Parts: sequence; structure tokens; C-alpha cells
Amino acid sequence: MNWWDIVLIQPTVNILIVFSNALFQNFGLAVIALTLIVNGLIYPFTLKQIHASKAMQELQPKLADLQKKFAKDRQKLAQEQMKLYRESGMSPAGCIIPMLIQMPVWIALYQAIIKLLAVTPEDFLGLARYLYSWPVVYSALPLQNHFLWFDLAAPDRFMILPVLVGGTMWVQQKMVTPPSMDPRQETQSRMMLWMMPLMFAFFTLQFPSGLALFWVISSIFRIALQYFSSGWGGLLPGRATKEIVKVKKE
Repeated sequence: MNWWDIVLIQPTVNILIVFSNALFQNFGLAVIALTLIVNGLIYPFTLKQIHASKAMQELQPKLADLQKKFAKDRQKLAQEQMKLYRESGMSPAGCIIPMLIQMPVWIALYQAIIKLLAVTPEDFLGLARYLYSWPVVYSALPLQNHFLWFDLAAPDRFMILPVLVGGTMWVQQKMVTPPSMDPRQETQSRMMLWMMPLMFAFFTLQFPSGLALFWVISSIFRIALQYFSSGWGGLLPGRATKEIVKVKKE
């Protein structure tokens, strides 16, 4: 195995098996438990991303003012925007870097779930090389694929999880999407707001329901964290939007 398998995939596989054994042989509960633990571990990065998004939202009135003032000088506009970022101590990359840090964790959990939901003898043979020599690991296999009315090894034929994936992801993104009076930026934001949830909902139609469960729980966790950190954000733009409109009218 390569370093990626040894450092991330193998521990995740075995932890999920142990959790499933401890949680009444229920793999669905194991996925939920590990998802919450992983989100708890990367909590500082997620919180940093939320604060960066909130800071960006608070800067929108000043950015709108700059766009109005230097509408005909794009180079000067870029310089003034960077100056504003420096003075506020905020970097646009702060909204992106935490997400990039989280990606290896998400990919590892995704691959571990895929391997553990093995449904053919060949899949189980491939899984064997990832198992630790813990008695509990071998005694817990094979895992039960059913959780509630879902078959975690197959796509959700009831379309409930794809809708939940898209819906919760849309809410979470809407909460961290700052308002903008720049038509071009607003169009891009609106496109991303709908494109990502729809894309992941479509992927959920192709992937095992265990992955959809992981995404739903992750989105709910981030929605709760966003709410307790800074309220409903973009869902209820409130004063931030009013300030931008005021700047535009002046």
C-alpha cells in the first residue's frame, strides 16, 4: 500500500468497522458517528472558513463603494481592493484554504465507505489488505448495509437522500454566500449556489447511499456551526444587503 492508504484509508476503514460493532452492528450509525468526529476534528478550519466568509460579507458595502468609484479603472480597483483586504486583516483565500485542507479527509472517508460497502467476493478480497489484525475487526465483518429503509451499498431509489444532499448543501452555501451589488459577481455567486448542490445531488444518484448519508450529516453539522457562529447569514441578508443598497444609491 502507498502512504495515502496507510495514513488515511486504512485507519478510517478499521475505525468504521469498530464503530459499527459498538453501535449495535449498524453501519449507518457508524458513518454518522465518524462524520461527526471528523467534523469535530476539523472544527477550527471550518470555523475559520465561516469567519472569513462573514468578514467578506461585512466588507461588501466598502467593496461596492470601490467598484462604483473606480468602475472605469480596473487596475486601480484591484489595487484598492487588496488595500482594503490588508487593512481589514482579511484575505479572500481564507474562504478557500480551510476547504482545501479538509478535502483529503473527505476523500479518505469517501474511499473507506466505498471499500467497506463491498458487495462481491472480489470486493471483500480487496478489503482484506486494509484490515488491522484486531479480533473485533474480523468478527464484525461482513457489515450490515441497511440503515432505516436505505441500502447503504446502493443508490437511494426513493430519491430522499439526493434531495437532502442538494437541499442541505444549498442551505449551507446560501448561509456563507455574501450579497453583492456587482451584477457579474452576483451572477457567478448564484450559479455556484445552485450548481454545486445540483451536482452533488446528481452524484448521489450514482453513488452508494452511505456516501449520501455522510454528505447530509456533514452539511447539517456545518449549518449548525454557521448558525451558532454568525446566525443565518445569507439566508437572511438583513443589514449587510441594506448597507450595500445604501452605498449604491449614494
